[in-house]
Amino acid sequence: MAQAASSQFDTHEVSNQSPPLVDVNLLTSDRLLQEMVIREGAAAAVANLEQFGALAGSSEALEWGRLANENPPKLKTHDAQGHRLDIVEFHPAYHALMQASVTQGLHCSAWDHLAIPGAKPKPGANVARCAGSYLATQMEAGHGCPITMTNAAVATIALEPSLAKDWLPKILDRRYDRRFLPPSKKTSVMFGMGMTEKQGGTDVRANTTRAEPLGQRGGGQPYVITGHKWFMSAPMCDAFLVLAQATGGLSCFLLPRFLPDGTVNSIHLQRLKNKLGNQSNASSEVEFCNATGFLVGEEGRGVPAIIEMVTATRLDCAVGSAALMRTALAAAVHHARHRTAFQRKLVDQPLMQQVLADLALDVEAATVLAFRLARSFDHPDDPNEAAWRRVMTPVTKYWVCKMTPAVVNEALECLGGNGYVEDGPLARVYREAPLNAIWEGSGNVMALDLLRVLERDPEPVALVLSDIMTRAAATPELREPAAHLQAMLQNRSQLERRGRELIEGLAKLAAGLLLAEHAPAAVSDAFLGSRFMGSRRYTYGQGLARADVRALIERSLAG
Repeated sequence: MAQAASSQFDTHEVSNQSPPLVDVNLLTSDRLLQEMVIREGAAAAVANLEQFGALAGSSEALEWGRLANENPPKLKTHDAQGHRLDIVEFHPAYHALMQASVTQGLHCSAWDHLAIPGAKPKPGANVARCAGSYLATQMEAGHGCPITMTNAAVATIALEPSLAKDWLPKILDRRYDRRFLPPSKKTSVMFGMGMTEKQGGTDVRANTTRAEPLGQRGGGQPYVITGHKWFMSAPMCDAFLVLAQATGGLSCFLLPRFLPDGTVNSIHLQRLKNKLGNQSNASSEVEFCNATGFLVGEEGRGVPAIIEMVTATRLDCAVGSAALMRTALAAAVHHARHRTAFQRKLVDQPLMQQVLADLALDVEAATVLAFRLARSFDHPDDPNEAAWRRVMTPVTKYWVCKMTPAVVNEALECLGGNGYVEDGPLARVYREAPLNAIWEGSGNVMALDLLRVLERDPEPVALVLSDIMTRAAATPELREPAAHLQAMLQNRSQLERRGRELIEGLAKLAAGLLLAEHAPAAVSDAFLGSRFMGSRRYTYGQGLARADVRALIERSLAG
């Protein structure tokens, strides 16, 4: 009876709509990612990543992402009787996402060797972890914040052995433990970070939060921390790395949620940020009311200590942004394959082919650059790789993150109104797209970081530039851009005002070089011809008149 009533009011059959892009293995459908994993040294991880790729692309996991964003975290500052709680509550879908990524080891797998004294890292450990993060971001991006920071915190915590011995075993555990308990009662822990304050922002040396020793001064010792943080990411974590002014200057401290005696630390969450995107993840403002923190390293060495963490998060910013671009491109190609307009599939229409192929080139360039950077993290003792990491971390982070909003915007347009509504995946991706360009250093900060390396540590710059320039000479399209960069570097008095031109030019040159050396001819020829030899342009879908656009589109989404 109910069905008959329904059919009475039906006016049409639903047709010519692309099916949901779900239950797709995000690794096996991505030729480029498979190539990156193998080429950059993590071939042994392919089988494991294939299993995770099936989970990350499943309809169940993608539903977790939807629910976690439609039911954002909530702050509970007090209980019914007025006692402070300072806890953040999450929808079960968020915890399902965290469970998946922690089980995969995305918060710790690059550091597994630390569990065995004297052991060395697995070959390609950082590349494999980044590939997993690339897949997890396509599942849902927001939950990656505590995952990233926990992984990155290890490098800083390891500077203080007295703290590392207690905290690292809990970080290296892959059993996700959401409970608000002292770490001694938990299977695993997660880390957050608090650096910026209202009056300083990026200029962390302007921080006013104070640190006074409870007794003895020095690494691993307890200090009383008083002050605030304008942004403290992932406030539900078990501990945080923060900066505060000690007698010896700006210093780094580990602030646990629970003190060694089992009492709750005086970390008072004031409110959660009402953000443009990143809805599943909590970011907070916080007051430290005589909280207890433990000094990491030496007083006055806070920035060098926490920069280890920041460098690792910048890698994840680049990888995560490339993954968002990949998500958007896959959605656009999938839609174009199924949608008919004017008696032809969109994917068969020349204008759409130009746009999709053009988008695919930027996704390819961003991905190869991000994973080349990941490889450098796997070889810290190699001078050339260490130099690449130092120079190309800000370069890669700048360029990849800057490209992401434009790529997502154009891909969204390929879906028309279906891309703009919240029922589909791209509205959320669009809101997420600007985040990584801001987080862990905006564009200007990345440019200034590169200039700082040029001024203070010219040796790694010389190593990287010599390598790039020598290899660029073998590719005709890259000779003039390389010469332009060299000329710019020789005019040091103008570099600060031209910092963005320099950092973007170096990123594009490095990406072009990697594609020229490794990518299929259809990719490298189109990228070099349109990005270096073509006329200036402001929108996608131009400069590929002679490119094999069909090959570029088919490569972008296998199956």
